[in-house]
Amino acid sequence: MGGKRLASDVAPLTITDHMLIMLLHKATELDRFGMHLLRYGTVLVLLWIGGLKVYKYEADGIVPFVANSPVMRFFYHFDAPDYKAHMNKEGQVVPENRAWHEANHTYPFALGLGAVICIIGLLIALYPWFPTLSGLGSFLCVGMSLVTLSFLITTPETWVPDLGGPEHGFPLLSGAGRLVVKDVIMLGASVLTMADAARKALLSPLVQGQGQSR
Repeated sequence: MGGKRLASDVAPLTITDHMLIMLLHKATELDRFGMHLLRYGTVLVLLWIGGLKVYKYEADGIVPFVANSPVMRFFYHFDAPDYKAHMNKEGQVVPENRAWHEANHTYPFALGLGAVICIIGLLIALYPWFPTLSGLGSFLCVGMSLVTLSFLITTPETWVPDLGGPEHGFPLLSGAGRLVVKDVIMLGASVLTMADAARKALLSPLVQGQGQSR
């Protein structure tokens, strides 16, 4: 028949095929669940990370990022790389280092930053009631994620240091760098939740009523 296949030539679907097709159909129904999971997972991360800023170990840990950032370094009293001689390990308390961080304004800045992060998280959580405010929160989270990702450029500690071994520098991310690069996911989540919130806001009776009155 000139290479044409008749319908009768197609092999019948097996039980496995039917199960796969059923699973694919079920997967298509998970988009809204996935969006809610993405949104409130973002809220959880923001509130948790923002809340941790009240602890001095967390405030100490962000010093290299802030001190080297051209858009944030002015919050600190001392310039980089002075902080390198005063870093505390997590769980460690060195009174001299704590005194240096007090003078550096490390802890007040961390409290302010934590408050901002928590506010962004709370704004995003308002999606069911105030989608416009939720979209604003996601927009602010986009900006925050971009600033965080800029640390890959401005913070030397995001790359494996040259301590005599062959493995160092770009593209070998250090522990700090591996933490920062994950904000690509946060950036994508922020863009998606912002678009979803904007869509809901445009469908609200108030916005639609204004559109019809023009």
